[in-house]
Amino acid sequence: MSIDKDLQCREIYTKAVCGKGRKFSQVTNSITPPHAPTSILGAWIINNQYDAVKSGEHVEVVGTYDVNIWYSYDRNTKTDVAKETVSYSELVSLHYLDKKHKPSTAEVSAIATQEPNCVEASISSHGDTVLIRVEREFKVEMIAETKVCVVVCPNGCDDFDDKHVDFDSTEDGDYEDLDPDLLDEELD
Repeated sequence: MSIDKDLQCREIYTKAVCGKGRKFSQVTNSITPPHAPTSILGAWIINNQYDAVKSGEHVEVVGTYDVNIWYSYDRNTKTDVAKETVSYSELVSLHYLDKKHKPSTAEVSAIATQEPNCVEASISSHGDTVLIRVEREFKVEMIAETKVCVVVCPNGCDDFDDKHVDFDSTEDGDYEDLDPDLLDEELD
């Protein structure tokens, strides 16, 4: 008697994660403060807001953040904070993509695994602009309807209720007899 002959399969549609991707990037933003800076005292990024949209076999992350630069000017005799909102667009490839998904049901989302962060701020060679190097990383997912194949129990699921598995064993399992050096060799 063949077990394969007894198996019944069905194809069902379900919502599932049908695409995933991740992208790390570094960009340089140029900010021109109202006064020519003498030195940079601090730079930070706040208010990151973004949304994800499907774009072919990619997810486009579109957003904005505010750059704040605390700087000195007039030969380090005065300070000010320059503020500017920066727009960005990041195209993230879907490295894993289920080709059998229904494109009309696709929904995408993005998570900032590393919020935009200023890693370096310097005054440009012309002396009137501040160059901000920003790192950011996004993880994206696409959820859609897709077809999956499942094995069907001919008698339904009721027959599993009568089964009992006893996990309480009086045997301790003779693990003392195992050779630890043999196990280490297997792992290498």
